[in-house]
Amino acid sequence: MTTNQTKASFFGLGIAPGLLSALDALKFTVPTPIQEKAIPIAIEGKDVIGVAQTGTGKTLAFGIPMAQRIAQGKGRGLVLVPTRELALQVNEDLSKLVRSFKLRTAVVIGGESMKQQIKQLKDRPHIVVATPGRLNDHIEQRGLRLRDITILVLDEADRMLDMGFLPQIERIIRLLPKERQTMLFSATMEADVLRIASRYMHLPVRTEIAPSGTAPELVTQEIFFVLKEMKGELLTQLLAQYGGSVLLFVRTKRSASRVARLLRGRGFPAAEIHADRTQGQRKDALRRFKTGECRILVATDIAARGIDVKAIELVLNYDLPDDVGNYVHRIGRTGRAGVKGHAITLATPDQRKDVKAIEQLIHSNIPVSRHPKFSVVEPEQPAALKKPDFGRYPHPSRRLLRRRR
Repeated sequence: MTTNQTKASFFGLGIAPGLLSALDALKFTVPTPIQEKAIPIAIEGKDVIGVAQTGTGKTLAFGIPMAQRIAQGKGRGLVLVPTRELALQVNEDLSKLVRSFKLRTAVVIGGESMKQQIKQLKDRPHIVVATPGRLNDHIEQRGLRLRDITILVLDEADRMLDMGFLPQIERIIRLLPKERQTMLFSATMEADVLRIASRYMHLPVRTEIAPSGTAPELVTQEIFFVLKEMKGELLTQLLAQYGGSVLLFVRTKRSASRVARLLRGRGFPAAEIHADRTQGQRKDALRRFKTGECRILVATDIAARGIDVKAIELVLNYDLPDDVGNYVHRIGRTGRAGVKGHAITLATPDQRKDVKAIEQLIHSNIPVSRHPKFSVVEPEQPAALKKPDFGRYPHPSRRLLRRRR
């Protein structure tokens, strides 16, 4: 085996033979860069800060070391994530990984039965995957003790802070043993996240695969500037050009319902996922999207980091995100696992500054496109709309006012 071949495998990273067999059975043969850098450090028990783009395999980067250390009898693990969808996805990935070691996992999220979760927690699962709010509910009801948690993972920490979870996270951390391993993973690393890391981590080793906010390399991008009232027509024209799965992002819950209805009315099979949907409805929407029953999933940013669907052909930003950092997470839903993807953004002419902010974040310009069937408005303000310059002469209405006086 050559040196390059040795590097491009999970061998030599300190992974136990049992886990190597499990990875082989799951068809994981080549580690991603974040996995290759983070796994050996985490297996040693060191604190880790991992910065990598969405879709680069962060779950295995913390899941493999966590499973190995727990299997060696080193306590239990806790994974905190921002959304229900991400919790379910992380649990699914971890449960497959740890099955051969006979380790049990549990999911603790809102929208699910508290009684069922209490039953799971009484069985003392080896790994708990949770959203901060629901985990605190169980702590208040004395249904969960954290004294034997020796490994803490904060996944998508910046998103958790954006969603206002800081007080809950700090309360949870204060209940954990001081002697523990902490791993923090995210696609972006804001100043607030670094402050959390410095406060609650011990000499963390930082592994950064790409600059914070870097757009995925395999995703091509384009943007259309269009009047707000023309968005729906342009959207249907663009969707007609793509036959594969489409993840369509909107800004609000109301927009998600409205756009989904619009698409279904025009013959496009579309499901929707947002905070106003019940947990059962959200699960069903994801299932239909994954199976191809609905090739379009309309979502708010609640789904930007919780959807792991292979071969999404197109990400379409019907609305710009409120937080520019979410642009990277949105388009990172396509162009995964070595497969090329594409992202289209619709913006109104008055959103040029917002687009510039995104371009500054990703360190590149997004190509501007036009659709042949639409007179797409230029991003700059049309001359006819600019305020006239009267120089030292008063506005005509002011001259009229003076005469009346």
